[in-house]
Amino acid sequence: MPSYPPALVAVLWHSIANGVQEQESMFNVNFLIMATKTQTKQNRTAQNGATKTEVKKALTKEATVQPKTNAKASVEASDVKPIVNLDERINRFEKLRGLASKREQLVSTLGQLTKFNYNAGDSSFHLKDANGMSFATGNTNLIKLVTEQLQSTLEARKNELEAEIIAFEL
Repeated sequence: MPSYPPALVAVLWHSIANGVQEQESMFNVNFLIMATKTQTKQNRTAQNGATKTEVKKALTKEATVQPKTNAKASVEASDVKPIVNLDERINRFEKLRGLASKREQLVSTLGQLTKFNYNAGDSSFHLKDANGMSFATGNTNLIKLVTEQLQSTLEARKNELEAEIIAFEL
């Protein structure tokens, strides 16, 4: 909602209170609105003029001082490289080599599992834990479910390792 200057509000109240003709009242209101707009515009222009000169002075000052510091900053920024010592670089390389080794083992295991799936005519499945307990089955449906689950788990892990290797930074 626009705020009206006090002079305009006073004229409106005066017009209403004294029963001034509607046309004369509207003339006074329009005149005051135009005068207010002109005055506001003049104030803004004066303020902007002062602001523009202040900005020009500040920019001139920065332009004369900044190039020296900006040139140094840009040279320093281009020359600065992350400092990596030899031991840290070797450790990162060993980590990358470990990731590559894990991937190779997964690829090998997946290949063996694929061969097993295609050559599983009359097969059996054996599990043995660290305590010497064992489980054996010849149920082909169970063997198929276990190998499918194992294959999907190995594929997911292989994809994770490949993404980690690609994103790896020495």
